Amino acid sequence: METHVKDIKRVVVYCGANVGNNPAYKAAAEEVGRTLAEQGIGLVYGGGGVGLMGVVADAALAAGGEVIGVIPEALKALEVEHKNLTSIHVVPDMHSRKAMMLGLADAVIAMPGGFGTMDELFEALTWSQLDYHRKLCGILNVAGYYDHLLAWVKHSVDAGLVKAVNMELIVAADNIADVLHGLRTKDFPLSQKWMGR
Repeated sequence: METHVKDIKRVVVYCGANVGNNPAYKAAAEEVGRTLAEQGIGLVYGGGGVGLMGVVADAALAAGGEVIGVIPEALKALEVEHKNLTSIHVVPDMHSRKAMMLGLADAVIAMPGGFGTMDELFEALTWSQLDYHRKLCGILNVAGYYDHLLAWVKHSVDAGLVKAVNMELIVAADNIADVLHGLRTKDFPLSQKWMGR
């Protein structure tokens, strides 16, 4: 059977406003930014200049990529708004930020991050599950960072609280090449509970 390869023009990347304790996180962020730029894929992200957010943006910019930031007014100082982006949108609140980032992108990639990254990832997954959009969610599992989360997803399926088909909304891998390949080639799963309303 022939695989349909999707054209991905932009990806929203969720990641931490801190770099974390493992140097692998920063190295992965640099690789993600560089790889997206080299493949002509625009980066949409939270607009900050600190932490893994700043690293991925700087790497994409250094490689000549398009980088679009979306930042709430209240976080411009806290996340130190990046000053050298292709474009930046200042929005009133976090809800607006998440909606705009998803609206600008064709797919999602979550890198290591904290509560904010989890919030963004699970909102994107929920919106896919509910057929608000049909965007797959990549999880870049750097140094096993997401092992426990992926095990929890499987546990939730086993517990009957998540439909097994909705696990297929996730493309998880430990390297950016495999995540991008999955986002381009994996079919979007259709759950009869929510789809086709």
